[in-house]
Amino acid sequence: MAGIYIHIPFCKSRCAYCDFFSTTRSGEVDRYVRALVREAEIRRDERLGNATACSMPVTTVYFGGGTPSLMTPRQVQYILDALCRNYCVAPDAEVTLEMNPDDVARWGRVAETAVNRVSLGIQTFDDGVLRLIRRRHDAQTAVSAVGLLQQTGIRNISIDLIYGLPGQTMELWQRDLDMAFSLGIQHLSAYALSYEPGTALTRWLQQGRVQEATDELSAEMYRVLCDRARQAGFRHYEISNFALPGFASRHNSSYWARTPYLGFGPAAHSFDGLRKRRANKPDLDEYLRCWSSTDAHASADKLGLKAATEEILSDDELYEETIMCGLRTARGIDLEDIARRFGVERLRLLRATAEPHLQARRLELDGNALRINEKSLMVSDDIMSDFML
Repeated sequence: MAGIYIHIPFCKSRCAYCDFFSTTRSGEVDRYVRALVREAEIRRDERLGNATACSMPVTTVYFGGGTPSLMTPRQVQYILDALCRNYCVAPDAEVTLEMNPDDVARWGRVAETAVNRVSLGIQTFDDGVLRLIRRRHDAQTAVSAVGLLQQTGIRNISIDLIYGLPGQTMELWQRDLDMAFSLGIQHLSAYALSYEPGTALTRWLQQGRVQEATDELSAEMYRVLCDRARQAGFRHYEISNFALPGFASRHNSSYWARTPYLGFGPAAHSFDGLRKRRANKPDLDEYLRCWSSTDAHASADKLGLKAATEEILSDDELYEETIMCGLRTARGIDLEDIARRFGVERLRLLRATAEPHLQARRLELDGNALRINEKSLMVSDDIMSDFML
């Protein structure tokens, strides 16, 4: 099986914390959609594992961004129809669309498209903090958006929240969680704020206009998040992700399981499931030039690699990815799989590295599954770094 990621780089405005590849050039959307479909058509014969992409069952499609909901339902369905013509998209595929809350009312009946899962970028329900981080919705719009989606037939709704935001107290964070779990959602993604280079928020931090949350406050917010999610019946299946039973993100879970996937659009990544990773360059103009070609006989190599780079992973890199992806999840690392893929000597090294963490109860071993104890997930980066070669 395989997944498809569609990057939609357009935004009305840039949020203060965001460093994802995006642009406010919304006048290019129509041309971009055509180029995107062209890329999908030409790359259908790309190798994923031991098969061509067009012959593998596609079980997930994910529209990310940027702000995919700036497109119209017709544009989204046009892309989905092209995928169905060129790939073996499963009838029950999980099709996720990231939406901004204030786009939901304009969209109307999302369920009239093939989209069956929506991820709402809410971030917080506090209007003052929303204005500070330059989100273009307010709290009431976010609440209404969830209700509108439910009324139009969407039964799989995820929301994003951020903790450690400037001015966000523990009381505000608890209110955010109370509101989130009162809305009847099925999935929650919650991320610690990261001050990324080049963002407005990082510039404000350097200028002393905002203050970074302390490590102690962030850790306590994460503990409260985990406790509150458990009380609401949500399973903590990955460091930043919580879901009701049966509603874990199939698309994101496939990344951590290192399932093959194709990424279309500038800055989108692909993985063949074996060793090859491909990264489309984060350049809209170059992307449009490459994939707007009128050459009917152009190949993916002739067109796409002008706007992409490729990397072949070494055995050591594959091992490190397997460790990092496994330790992110509640499933953990399968020790038998490590021995089978990388040999018994590598397994011995892994066990020796894990032993101090097992003794300190930062890691736990359940049969052949090695995982990070939930109470230690806030220091997961420190634990993972010990396993790097």
